Amino acid sequence: MNVYQRLSDIAEIEFSDIVDVVEDFKDKLRIHLKDGSFIDVWFSKKIKGRYAYHWERGHLDGKIYRHDNIPHKRWRSVKTFPKHFHNGSEGNVCDSLIGDEPANAIREFLVFARGIVNK
Repeated sequence: MNVYQRLSDIAEIEFSDIVDVVEDFKDKLRIHLKDGSFIDVWFSKKIKGRYAYHWERGHLDGKIYRHDNIPHKRWRSVKTFPKHFHNGSEGNVCDSLIGDEPANAIREFLVFARGIVNK
C-alpha cells in the first residue's frame, strides 16, 4: 500500500465526521471536507522527506493552513526550521510541531481541522 492510500484510509475512516471524499492524484492526495474546503497532502518524489500539508479555506474565510518543510530563507528564525506552519495566511508563520511520520502527521492535521470545521 502506498503512502497516499494509507493516508486516504485514515482520513476516510477515522475522520468520516468531517471528510466527504478523498482523491488520489498519484502525485498528491486531496481530502475534501464537508464544509467545502480541502486539504492537499504532497510528498516530493525528488527530495526524500520533503512534504506539505495544505488546507485551503480561502473561499470560506480567507484562510490557509500549511505545514511544510521547504527551507525558505525567510523562515530561518522559526525554531523548527525548515519545518514551519502557515497559521491562517502565507505570512503568519510559526513553529511546526506536526509529526514526521505521515500517518501521525495527517491525524494531527485532521484533528486540528476538525476543531475549526466543528465550530
